[in-house]
Amino acid sequence: MNDSASVPLPRAGVMRRLGALLYDSLLLMAVWMLGTAVLLPLSGGEAIEGVWRPLFQLYILGLTFAFFALFWLRGGQTLGMKAWRLEVRRRDGLRLDLKHALRRFLFAIPSMLPGGVGLLWALFDRDRLAVHDRLSDTEIVLLPLP
Repeated sequence: MNDSASVPLPRAGVMRRLGALLYDSLLLMAVWMLGTAVLLPLSGGEAIEGVWRPLFQLYILGLTFAFFALFWLRGGQTLGMKAWRLEVRRRDGLRLDLKHALRRFLFAIPSMLPGGVGLLWALFDRDRLAVHDRLSDTEIVLLPLP
C-alpha cells in the first residue's frame, strides 16, 4: 500500500474492478464451502433449512465480511485486487479502518445486488466512484507497475 496520502493515483476503471471481483468470487466460494463443511456434521450432512436457515445466511454474510475486511485491513488488497494492481483506501488516502471496511461492505450489498448497477455507476460518475465508494468515503485506485 502506498503510505503517502499525497501521491495521487488514478482511480480504477470498472473492467479492472470486475476482473478482481471475478478472482475474489472464486476464492470466496471456497471460503463458503469450507464454512459450510464445518456446519454439516451439526446438521447430519443435510442442507440447513427451517428455523436455522436465517442463521446460516447470517453466518455466510459474516464469513463474506471477514474475507474482505481481513484483506482490506491488512494491506488494502484482496488477492484479486493484487492480481489487477488495485488497492482500496479511504478517499483521504489512508488505509481503511474497521469502520470504513464495514461501511463499504454494507453499502456494497445493495449497490451490487440489482445487476451491479451501483458499480456500473462508476462509468458515469465524474470521479469514477461506484455508489458504495461514495457512500463509504472510499476509493479503489490503480497502482503503478513495480
